[in-house]
Amino acid sequence: MSFVATFVSNPLRPAVDDALLQNAAKALGSTVTPVILNPGIAADLEFASDPAAAKATLNKVVGDAQVDVFVQPIQGRRKRLLIADMDSTMIRQECIDELAAELGFKDQISSITESAMRGEIAFEPALRERVGLLKGLPVDAIGTVLRERIQLMPGGRTLVQTMKANGAYCALVSGGFTHFTAVIAALIGFDENRANLLLEVDGRLTGMVQEPILGRDAKRQRLEELVAEHKLSFADTLAVGDGANDLAMIERAGLGIAYRAKPAVAEAADARVDHGDLTALLYLQGYAKSDFVLS
Repeated sequence: MSFVATFVSNPLRPAVDDALLQNAAKALGSTVTPVILNPGIAADLEFASDPAAAKATLNKVVGDAQVDVFVQPIQGRRKRLLIADMDSTMIRQECIDELAAELGFKDQISSITESAMRGEIAFEPALRERVGLLKGLPVDAIGTVLRERIQLMPGGRTLVQTMKANGAYCALVSGGFTHFTAVIAALIGFDENRANLLLEVDGRLTGMVQEPILGRDAKRQRLEELVAEHKLSFADTLAVGDGANDLAMIERAGLGIAYRAKPAVAEAADARVDHGDLTALLYLQGYAKSDFVLS
Protein backbone atom coordinates (compact mmCIF):
# COMPACT_ATOMS: atom_id res chain seq x y z
CA MET A 1 0.00 0.00 0.00
CA SER A 2 1.17 3.50 -0.80
CA PHE A 3 1.12 6.19 1.84
CA VAL A 4 1.40 9.96 1.82
CA ALA A 5 2.93 12.37 4.29
CA THR A 6 1.44 15.85 4.24
CA PHE A 7 3.38 18.78 5.67
CA VAL A 8 1.45 21.92 6.64
CA SER A 9 2.49 25.18 8.25
CA ASN A 10 0.57 28.27 9.24
CA PRO A 11 -0.11 30.39 6.12
CA LEU A 12 1.21 33.41 8.02
CA ARG A 13 4.51 31.63 8.81
CA PRO A 14 5.56 29.50 5.81
CA ALA A 15 7.90 26.72 6.87
CA VAL A 16 7.48 23.90 4.33
CA ASP A 17 10.60 24.63 2.30
CA ASP A 18 12.73 22.62 -0.11
CA ALA A 19 15.26 21.69 2.56
CA LEU A 20 12.60 20.21 4.81
CA LEU A 21 11.09 18.19 1.94
CA GLN A 22 14.49 16.94 0.78
CA ASN A 23 15.40 15.84 4.28
CA ALA A 24 12.03 14.11 4.66
CA ALA A 25 12.39 12.25 1.36
CA LYS A 26 15.91 11.15 2.27
CA ALA A 27 14.82 9.94 5.71
CA LEU A 28 12.01 7.87 4.20
CA GLY A 29 14.05 6.61 1.27
CA SER A 30 11.50 8.10 -1.10
CA THR A 31 12.53 8.93 -4.67
CA VAL A 32 9.15 10.47 -5.51
CA THR A 33 9.12 14.20 -6.17
CA PRO A 34 7.05 16.03 -3.53
CA VAL A 35 3.76 17.55 -4.70
CA ILE A 36 3.53 21.21 -3.72
CA LEU A 37 0.00 21.96 -2.58
CA ASN A 38 0.77 25.57 -1.67
CA PRO A 39 4.33 26.92 -1.97
CA GLY A 40 5.93 27.25 1.45
CA ILE A 41 2.68 26.22 3.18
CA ALA A 42 1.82 22.62 2.29
CA ALA A 43 3.18 19.64 0.38
CA ASP A 44 2.62 15.91 -0.10
CA LEU A 45 5.32 13.24 -0.16
CA GLU A 46 4.45 9.68 -1.18
CA PHE A 47 6.30 6.73 0.33
CA ALA A 48 5.89 2.98 0.77
CA SER A 49 7.42 2.20 4.18
CA ASP A 50 5.68 1.44 7.49
CA PRO A 51 3.46 4.47 8.30
CA ALA A 52 3.97 4.41 12.07
CA ALA A 53 7.74 4.29 11.69
CA ALA A 54 7.55 6.96 9.00
CA LYS A 55 5.58 9.29 11.27
CA ALA A 56 8.16 8.92 14.05
CA THR A 57 10.96 9.56 11.57
CA LEU A 58 9.28 12.63 10.14
CA ASN A 59 8.63 14.08 13.58
CA LYS A 60 12.41 14.00 14.10
CA VAL A 61 13.01 15.57 10.70
CA VAL A 62 10.59 18.40 11.44
CA GLY A 63 12.03 18.94 14.91
CA ASP A 64 11.15 22.38 16.26
CA ALA A 65 9.85 23.72 12.96
CA GLN A 66 6.23 24.89 13.17
CA VAL A 67 4.99 22.25 10.76
CA ASP A 68 2.19 19.72 11.20
CA VAL A 69 2.79 16.27 9.71
CA PHE A 70 0.04 13.86 8.68
CA VAL A 71 0.66 10.28 7.54
CA GLN A 72 -2.10 8.20 5.96
CA PRO A 73 -2.91 5.85 3.06
CA ILE A 74 -3.32 7.66 -0.25
CA GLN A 75 -6.48 5.79 -1.10
CA GLY A 76 -9.65 7.20 0.44
CA ARG A 77 -8.13 10.38 1.82
CA ARG A 78 -10.87 12.67 0.45
CA LYS A 79 -13.88 12.66 2.75
CA ARG A 80 -17.59 12.99 2.00
CA LEU A 81 -18.74 14.10 5.45
CA LEU A 82 -17.34 16.74 7.80
CA ILE A 83 -18.64 16.95 11.36
CA ALA A 84 -17.16 19.79 13.37
CA ASP A 85 -17.22 21.28 16.83
CA MET A 86 -17.81 25.03 17.09
CA ASP A 87 -16.21 26.61 20.18
CA SER A 88 -12.41 26.91 19.89
CA THR A 89 -12.62 25.00 16.60
CA MET A 90 -14.74 26.84 14.03
CA ILE A 91 -14.62 30.00 16.14
CA ARG A 92 -11.79 31.30 18.30
CA GLN A 93 -13.81 31.69 21.51
CA GLU A 94 -15.90 29.66 23.96
CA CYS A 95 -19.36 31.25 23.69
CA ILE A 96 -20.42 30.56 27.26
CA ASP A 97 -17.29 32.28 28.57
CA GLU A 98 -18.07 35.36 26.49
CA LEU A 99 -21.65 35.42 27.79
CA ALA A 100 -20.26 35.33 31.32
CA ALA A 101 -18.11 38.33 30.46
CA GLU A 102 -21.33 40.30 30.01
CA LEU A 103 -22.08 39.64 33.68
CA GLY A 104 -18.53 40.29 34.86
CA PHE A 105 -17.49 36.79 35.91
CA LYS A 106 -15.80 35.31 32.85
CA ASP A 107 -12.86 33.95 34.86
CA GLN A 108 -15.15 31.86 37.07
CA ILE A 109 -16.90 30.21 34.14
CA SER A 110 -13.73 29.91 32.07
CA SER A 111 -12.07 27.76 34.71
CA ILE A 112 -15.01 25.34 34.66
CA THR A 113 -14.98 25.30 30.85
CA GLU A 114 -11.28 24.51 30.78
CA SER A 115 -11.70 21.61 33.21
CA ALA A 116 -14.61 20.20 31.21
CA MET A 117 -12.74 20.47 27.91
CA ARG A 118 -9.74 18.71 29.42
CA GLY A 119 -12.01 15.89 30.57
CA GLU A 120 -11.28 16.55 34.24
CA ILE A 121 -14.98 16.93 35.05
CA ALA A 122 -18.10 15.57 33.29
CA PHE A 123 -19.45 17.80 30.55
CA GLU A 124 -23.18 17.72 31.34
CA PRO A 125 -23.10 18.79 35.00
CA ALA A 126 -20.43 21.35 34.17
CA LEU A 127 -22.69 22.84 31.51
CA ARG A 128 -25.67 23.00 33.89
CA GLU A 129 -23.49 24.74 36.48
CA ARG A 130 -22.21 27.33 34.02
CA VAL A 131 -25.64 28.00 32.50
CA GLY A 132 -27.03 28.47 36.02
CA LEU A 133 -24.61 31.34 36.51
CA LEU A 134 -26.11 33.09 33.48
CA LYS A 135 -29.56 33.38 35.05
CA GLY A 136 -31.11 36.78 34.40
CA LEU A 137 -28.86 37.70 31.49
CA PRO A 138 -30.89 39.55 28.82
CA VAL A 139 -31.25 37.46 25.67
CA ASP A 140 -30.24 40.55 23.70
CA ALA A 141 -26.74 40.11 25.15
CA ILE A 142 -26.26 37.11 22.89
CA GLY A 143 -26.45 39.35 19.84
CA THR A 144 -23.95 41.71 21.41
CA VAL A 145 -21.54 38.85 22.07
CA LEU A 146 -21.89 37.59 18.50
CA ARG A 147 -21.18 41.02 17.05
CA GLU A 148 -18.42 42.15 19.37
CA ARG A 149 -16.66 39.09 20.80
CA ILE A 150 -16.93 36.13 18.40
CA GLN A 151 -14.40 35.63 15.61
CA LEU A 152 -14.36 32.87 13.00
CA MET A 153 -11.34 30.58 13.03
CA PRO A 154 -9.12 31.22 9.98
CA GLY A 155 -9.73 28.82 7.12
CA GLY A 156 -13.08 27.53 8.34
CA ARG A 157 -15.26 28.93 5.59
CA THR A 158 -12.78 27.81 2.92
CA LEU A 159 -12.75 24.32 4.43
CA VAL A 160 -16.53 23.97 4.38
CA GLN A 161 -17.13 25.63 1.02
CA THR A 162 -14.43 23.55 -0.69
CA MET A 163 -15.67 20.26 0.73
CA LYS A 164 -19.27 21.09 -0.17
CA ALA A 165 -18.24 22.02 -3.73
CA ASN A 166 -16.75 18.53 -3.99
CA GLY A 167 -19.90 16.76 -2.81
CA ALA A 168 -19.37 16.56 0.95
CA TYR A 169 -22.01 17.17 3.61
CA CYS A 170 -20.94 19.46 6.47
CA ALA A 171 -22.47 19.43 9.96
CA LEU A 172 -21.77 21.75 12.88
CA VAL A 173 -22.43 19.85 16.12
CA SER A 174 -21.74 21.77 19.31
CA GLY A 175 -22.03 21.39 23.05
CA GLY A 176 -22.72 25.13 22.95
CA PHE A 177 -25.99 26.84 22.12
CA THR A 178 -28.32 27.12 19.15
CA HIS A 179 -28.37 30.92 19.47
CA PHE A 180 -24.73 30.79 18.32
CA THR A 181 -24.59 27.74 16.03
CA ALA A 182 -27.43 29.01 13.83
CA VAL A 183 -25.50 32.22 13.11
CA ILE A 184 -22.06 30.62 12.79
CA ALA A 185 -23.33 27.80 10.57
CA ALA A 186 -24.91 30.33 8.20
CA LEU A 187 -21.75 32.46 8.06
CA ILE A 188 -19.51 29.50 7.27
CA GLY A 189 -21.95 27.55 5.10
CA PHE A 190 -22.65 24.36 7.06
CA ASP A 191 -25.53 22.21 5.86
CA GLU A 192 -26.89 21.81 9.40
CA ASN A 193 -26.22 22.75 12.98
CA ARG A 194 -27.04 21.02 16.27
CA ALA A 195 -26.51 22.38 19.79
CA ASN A 196 -28.15 22.97 23.17
CA LEU A 197 -31.09 25.30 23.75
CA LEU A 198 -30.87 27.99 26.40
CA LEU A 199 -34.25 28.47 28.07
CA GLU A 200 -35.61 31.99 28.41
CA VAL A 201 -38.59 33.80 29.94
CA ASP A 202 -39.58 37.42 29.32
CA GLY A 203 -36.40 38.15 27.40
CA ARG A 204 -33.99 36.82 30.01
CA LEU A 205 -32.14 33.53 30.43
CA THR A 206 -33.61 31.27 33.10
CA GLY A 207 -30.29 29.70 34.04
CA MET A 208 -31.43 26.37 32.60
CA VAL A 209 -30.72 24.44 29.42
CA GLN A 210 -33.18 22.15 27.67
CA GLU A 211 -32.64 18.48 28.42
CA PRO A 212 -31.23 16.15 27.25
CA ILE A 213 -27.95 17.97 26.88
CA LEU A 214 -26.08 17.54 23.62
CA GLY A 215 -22.73 16.27 24.82
CA ARG A 216 -20.08 13.74 23.94
CA ASP A 217 -22.37 10.79 23.18
CA ALA A 218 -24.83 12.93 21.22
CA LYS A 219 -22.05 14.14 18.93
CA ARG A 220 -21.04 10.57 18.15
CA GLN A 221 -24.70 9.63 17.65
CA ARG A 222 -25.22 12.42 15.11
CA LEU A 223 -22.15 11.24 13.21
CA GLU A 224 -23.56 7.72 13.11
CA GLU A 225 -26.96 9.02 11.97
CA LEU A 226 -25.40 11.06 9.18
CA VAL A 227 -23.40 8.07 7.94
CA ALA A 228 -26.65 6.08 7.70
CA GLU A 229 -28.67 8.95 6.19
CA HIS A 230 -26.12 9.61 3.45
CA LYS A 231 -25.29 5.93 2.90
CA LEU A 232 -21.62 6.42 3.67
CA SER A 233 -18.97 4.32 5.35
CA PHE A 234 -17.16 5.68 8.40
CA ALA A 235 -14.01 5.76 6.28
CA ASP A 236 -15.70 8.59 4.33
CA THR A 237 -15.95 10.82 7.41
CA LEU A 238 -13.81 13.50 9.03
CA ALA A 239 -14.44 14.83 12.55
CA VAL A 240 -12.65 17.81 14.08
CA GLY A 241 -12.72 19.27 17.58
CA ASP A 242 -10.61 20.39 20.50
CA GLY A 243 -12.26 19.25 23.74
CA ALA A 244 -13.06 16.08 25.67
CA ASN A 245 -16.71 16.19 24.57
CA ASP A 246 -15.45 15.77 20.98
CA LEU A 247 -13.56 12.56 21.71
CA ALA A 248 -16.33 10.10 20.88
CA MET A 249 -16.97 11.51 17.41
CA ILE A 250 -13.24 11.94 16.75
CA GLU A 251 -12.60 8.30 17.63
CA ARG A 252 -15.60 7.06 15.59
CA ALA A 253 -14.84 8.99 12.41
CA GLY A 254 -12.68 7.60 9.65
CA LEU A 255 -10.30 10.49 10.23
CA GLY A 256 -10.41 12.22 13.61
CA ILE A 257 -8.57 15.54 13.88
CA ALA A 258 -7.57 17.34 17.06
CA TYR A 259 -7.47 21.05 16.26
CA ARG A 260 -5.18 22.96 18.66
CA ALA A 261 -6.68 20.61 21.17
CA LYS A 262 -6.45 19.65 24.82
CA PRO A 263 -3.76 17.01 25.53
CA ALA A 264 -6.13 14.05 25.95
CA VAL A 265 -7.82 14.85 22.64
CA ALA A 266 -4.56 15.33 20.78
CA GLU A 267 -3.35 11.98 22.11
CA ALA A 268 -6.47 10.10 20.98
CA ALA A 269 -6.96 11.66 17.55
CA ASP A 270 -5.69 10.19 14.28
CA ALA A 271 -3.95 13.48 13.53
CA ARG A 272 -3.47 16.86 15.15
CA VAL A 273 -3.24 20.42 13.85
CA ASP A 274 -1.06 22.53 16.13
CA HIS A 275 0.27 25.11 13.66
CA GLY A 276 -1.85 25.32 10.52
CA ASP A 277 -5.27 26.92 10.24
CA LEU A 278 -8.41 25.00 9.25
CA THR A 279 -7.30 24.76 5.62
CA ALA A 280 -4.88 22.11 6.93
CA LEU A 281 -7.89 19.76 6.81
CA LEU A 282 -8.06 20.36 3.05
CA TYR A 283 -4.37 19.81 2.46
CA LEU A 284 -4.42 16.51 4.31
CA GLN A 285 -7.22 15.40 1.95
CA GLY A 286 -4.97 16.20 -1.02
CA TYR A 287 -6.54 19.51 -2.03
CA ALA A 288 -4.14 22.11 -3.41
CA LYS A 289 -4.68 25.82 -2.86
CA SER A 290 -5.82 26.08 -6.49
CA ASP A 291 -8.73 23.78 -5.58
CA PHE A 292 -9.97 26.01 -2.74
CA VAL A 293 -13.37 27.63 -2.95
CA LEU A 294 -12.92 31.10 -1.52
CA SER A 295 -16.45 32.51 -1.81
